[in-house]
Amino acid sequence: MPRARRHLRRELEAWGLAELADVAELVLCELFTNAVRHARGPRDRRIATRYQRVPGGVRVEVHDACATWPALKQTEGNEESGRGLALVDALTGARWGVSERDGIGKLVWAVVAAETTPESKEEKEQ
Repeated sequence: MPRARRHLRRELEAWGLAELADVAELVLCELFTNAVRHARGPRDRRIATRYQRVPGGVRVEVHDACATWPALKQTEGNEESGRGLALVDALTGARWGVSERDGIGKLVWAVVAAETTPESKEEKEQ
């Protein structure tokens, strides 16, 4: 995952979106971790990442070979896991989803944009 984070940060800097790097990296880490933990697929398939510039931000994609789609769930206060998608949902203003992809598996995506990051909401309130 360190290589995927570095690549994301380089892309954001090249696009003039370096201010989104911390939030985008956190979103990437949550999606990637979910793929590692929950995606069960053929051993010869890798988890792949893709970044696409969108108006005002970046679309972060994590591809895996598992056909099972993740779902946002409610967690109890004492549960140790299960909050990843809730965090992604909060950080992106609910701009995430799951899509089919070419071949087997799925891709989970999230859009990180200036208007959805916690920092931008605080700035607007001031």
